[in-house]
Order: sequence, then structure tokens, then C-alpha cells
Amino acid sequence: MNLIDKYFPELTAKQRDQFSTMLRLYPEWNEKINVISRKDIDNLELNHILHSLALVKFIKFTPGTSVMDLGTGGGLPGLPLAAYFPEVKFHLVDRVGKKLKVAQDIAAQAGLTNVTFQHGDVLEVKGKFDFVVSRAVMPLPDMVKLVRRFISSENFNAIPNGLLCLKGGDMQQELARYKHEVLVDDISSYFREDFFSTKKIVYLPL
Repeated sequence: MNLIDKYFPELTAKQRDQFSTMLRLYPEWNEKINVISRKDIDNLELNHILHSLALVKFIKFTPGTSVMDLGTGGGLPGLPLAAYFPEVKFHLVDRVGKKLKVAQDIAAQAGLTNVTFQHGDVLEVKGKFDFVVSRAVMPLPDMVKLVRRFISSENFNAIPNGLLCLKGGDMQQELARYKHEVLVDDISSYFREDFFSTKKIVYLPL
């Protein structure tokens, strides 16, 4: 919890317990189901929980906001965001049932009541969302094609509704067609650890 406490000193005791539960359960589950790379599980707090929470530094979701986490896997970034924003609704979607089972168990044990889950293809999802979040699931143009229809036209956050992606590496070609709309934010401006030197938040209003 050292890094989470360092960057988010405002957390309540309940939220700290929820993050502690995640930090305990992910390694336990990873022994049975590989939701995080085996060589990377020792860096769970830095590379996965804190990385997910970078979105908190970019936007403070208004209570009542609805967010879809597309390709959530074992619950990232959805579960850390749900712990930070207890008054925001998160819908976690993934095609791999065994990974979603991990996310469901961790959410239950952490006492996260603002999270729902859906096993299957995103094309099976019903309803509208204010934002779609994702963690390097696919190239941005492919993601836009899939999620545009889900974005609600009613805006009540500080920025227009749209897509928020956690990405890394060279994205110049991927973002070229959106260069006049997209906003790319360096996570290294929030978190000083070397891991974040190439990590970005990509925001595209839709």
C-alpha cells in the first residue's frame, strides 16, 4: 500500500481496506488462473493497481456516472476505479469467463457494490455509458468502432463523454486520424516511478 498511500492520501479507511484486499487476493488467484503475467505479479501495486488509478488523476467522475470497462480481464482498471469512486457505476466486460470470475470474487470480497459484470462480446452489451475505459486491449480505431454506439449524449462531467485508454509505447500512427480530437496525457506527470515514463492516458470524446 505504500505507493497507493503516497499518491492518494485522501483514501478512507474502507477504501484502504478494499485496496489491501485486492493486493492480497490477486496473487492468490494468480496461482490458479493467470490473470496477470507470472513475472509481473510481484509488481502488482505499481504496474497494475496504481496504473489503473492514473485515470483518477485525469478525471474525477461525477457521482452517478456510468462507466464500461471493456476487456477488463481480472478487473483492471475497473475494480481499482470502483473502489476510488464508490458513487460511480462500473460495468466490467470480458470474453474470458475464468478471468471475469476472478474479478467477481475480488469485488465481492472487497465489498464493492457499484460493480456489475458481463461475460461475452461487447456487441452483446445493452445500454448507454458516459465513458468507456480500457487498458491496452486493442488499437484505438478498432476500439472506437466498437464503443461509439454506447456513449451517452448526456454530459455532466468536467469533460465530454468518451473513451479513456491506458496505453504505452509509440502511438503516433494509431492516433493519426484523431489528431485534432484526441488528448494524450503523460502518466509520468502524476507518478514519478520509472515504469510510467512511457505510459499515457488517451482521451477521445465521442
